[in-house]
Amino acid sequence: MDPVIFSFNIGNITFALRWYGVFVMFGILASAWLTTREIKRRGEDPEWIWDMLLWLVIGGVIGARLWYVLNAILGGNRYYLENPLQIINIPQGGLHYYGAMIGGAIALIIYTRIRKLDVWLFIDSVAPSLLIGQALARPANFINQELYGQPTTLPWGIPIDAAHRLPIYSNMTLFPDSTRFHPTFAYEMLWNFITGGLLLWAMHKFSKKVKPGAVFAAWLVLAGIGRTIIETWRPDQPVIPGTLLSYSRLVAILMAVAGAVWLMYLYKVIRPRFMKAPREKYVISKGYPVPGKK
Repeated sequence: MDPVIFSFNIGNITFALRWYGVFVMFGILASAWLTTREIKRRGEDPEWIWDMLLWLVIGGVIGARLWYVLNAILGGNRYYLENPLQIINIPQGGLHYYGAMIGGAIALIIYTRIRKLDVWLFIDSVAPSLLIGQALARPANFINQELYGQPTTLPWGIPIDAAHRLPIYSNMTLFPDSTRFHPTFAYEMLWNFITGGLLLWAMHKFSKKVKPGAVFAAWLVLAGIGRTIIETWRPDQPVIPGTLLSYSRLVAILMAVAGAVWLMYLYKVIRPRFMKAPREKYVISKGYPVPGKK
């Protein structure tokens, strides 16, 4: 399947609509819509989400690109060091989920500070939707023939064209056309649907027991565990020198540990003396109308 839906030229510049962009935008809009439902359920104005969406997208794209470039450099790739202008060549491809989360989170924090909103209310509301939105965008990886794993004989293995294979699998004698590979993007998609749905269910089922920050902490645990497992089938990820541990897997492990510790703090399993007691309730904005809304 051609990754490009259609393209056209204006002068010497080619513009193309790609399936990747369509799926990613679909995931973003679906995530935003789900978040508005959670925001409204908590008594906040859901229009805030649509107003901040551009902030989140811009922050997410910048963060995703910078993390991808940093990950490539740490893996020994000197392309971006030798061609620094290519860092901003996003249409070339190369975004990373971790960077998108960090960039989007920074944008959300700045926005909620400016608008005097409860940052935890919005972070907790968006966390499950991020998992589901990411899952909805993952079919684009199948079309692009990327984010696959090692060779497999399992019935759900997928074929990868020679042009899209990692160097370690480019020998067509050792790995002929009939070779199938682990669809790691599909594993992550399945994990995200299950965990995103689980978080949404838990938020509704135990709504009176959910403390500000608890849903995000649970997201850290679930997203971290999922990525730690899935990295088992990702030979394309650069590893820390002298180890078999990839940078992405290390971050995933730290995410899961941080989320678990955070949950224990929120529910007073541990009580650090240097930290004040956690809040029990969200704060709903009053007197700060959504820009552009009458």
